[in-house]
Amino acid sequence: MSNLVRASAKASSAFDPTVYPVEDEVGEDLLQRWIVELLRPLLERWLAHRGVHALVGADQFIYYRQHTPTLRVSPDIYVLPGVGPRTRVTSWKVWERNIVPSFALEVVSKEWEKDYVEAPERYAAMGIAELVIFDPAPERHADGIRWQVFRRVAGRPLARIEATESDRVRSKTLGCFLRVVGRGDDLRVRVGDGAGGEELFPTGEEAEAAAKEAAIATRDAALERIAALEADLRKTRRRR
Repeated sequence: MSNLVRASAKASSAFDPTVYPVEDEVGEDLLQRWIVELLRPLLERWLAHRGVHALVGADQFIYYRQHTPTLRVSPDIYVLPGVGPRTRVTSWKVWERNIVPSFALEVVSKEWEKDYVEAPERYAAMGIAELVIFDPAPERHADGIRWQVFRRVAGRPLARIEATESDRVRSKTLGCFLRVVGRGDDLRVRVGDGAGGEELFPTGEEAEAAAKEAAIATRDAALERIAALEADLRKTRRRR
């Protein structure tokens, strides 16, 4: 193939007149938003803590077939492996960089059917490695389940490998547990560390507060040591 033909083919494939919307007008439950607002930066800090280079995003359209804008997902939280954490994303088109999210979390809303039925099918078609569906109020419908974990195992298609009412599930992709804390309007999802996920990974605010407390404790301990040394010195002088 000549250079001219290659250039022409490249230009043709680069041009795409398809309109890919970057947002919709679907309303969002405030509890759903509160859960995401806490968990997204937590996962970002967790992956950085583990040395994982990835973008943790939320609520953007991810298109997985060019020229077909109806084939998309809109995860409440997603992870793009190998993408810089500060990359600005309005919508993600899988074919542009051949990067599929490695993880997605869907928080079930009042329109629970789309998360229970449509979501697994769409994520499977996209090729995701792991999908977690969390229902903060499974009691509101007969087939409600608090946690569902879908994963590709040994190269097979995406399949549900866990469905549980437990307060936590383990994400193999993230290398941590996802844990329910609180109740009612205070219900949130946190990152659990350790063999059983018992240790809550701190938020940025909690880490900052802990660092300040540690600094104060270190300062107070140093002052106590100085005071003890000065007291010993005074005793020594009196003996002389």
